[in-house]
Amino acid sequence: MHALSTFIDGLSGLSARGWELLQPALSELAYKKNDYLLKTGQVCDALFFISRGYCRAFYDKDGQEINTDFFFENEIATSINSFGQGVPSVFSIQACENLSVVRFDKRRLFEAAAQSTEIETLGRKCLQRIAAKQEKHAAMFKIMNATERYAYMTAHFPEILQRVSLTQLSSYLGLARETLSRIRAKR
Repeated sequence: MHALSTFIDGLSGLSARGWELLQPALSELAYKKNDYLLKTGQVCDALFFISRGYCRAFYDKDGQEINTDFFFENEIATSINSFGQGVPSVFSIQACENLSVVRFDKRRLFEAAAQSTEIETLGRKCLQRIAAKQEKHAAMFKIMNATERYAYMTAHFPEILQRVSLTQLSSYLGLARETLSRIRAKR
C-alpha cells in the first residue's frame, strides 16, 4: 500500500480521517499472467491501482485482438465508461505479467466519497488522469503518422517498448507488425 499512498499524495493527499474512510473500499489482489481483471461485456465495478506488473486493455475485432492501452506500475486501470455509466465494458483488461493491484470497490468508494469531499476529489483526479492519458493516445492517431507515433512512444514511454511484445505494440500503434519492424529497423 506504500506505492498507493505515494500515488494519492501526489494527486491530492488524504487526511488520517480520509484514509480511515477509504480503507473499506480497498483490497490487495494478485493476478497471474493472462488472468482477466475485466472481460468484455462485464460492468466494471472497480478501479485497479497497479502496484507491480502491467496489464493491457484490448478488444476483439473479427478475431483479432486490438490493444487500446497498457497500464504499468503506479497507474489506474479501468473502463471509464463502464465504471461511470454502469454499462457493459466494450474491452477486456488482462494481466500481461504477474500483477499486484489495489482494487478500489466502486460502491464502497462512492460511500466514502459521500462522507468526504477529499475522497470525492481524489476519485475525480484519478479519472481525470485516466481521461488525459486516453486523450493523448487518441491525439497520436489524429496528428501523427506511423513513424511519428513510434518516435513519440520511444521518447515518452520507453518502458512500453521494453516490456510489451512487438505484436501487442504494433496493435496499440495501429500498425501491421511488419510495418513496425521496418520502422524500428530504420531507426
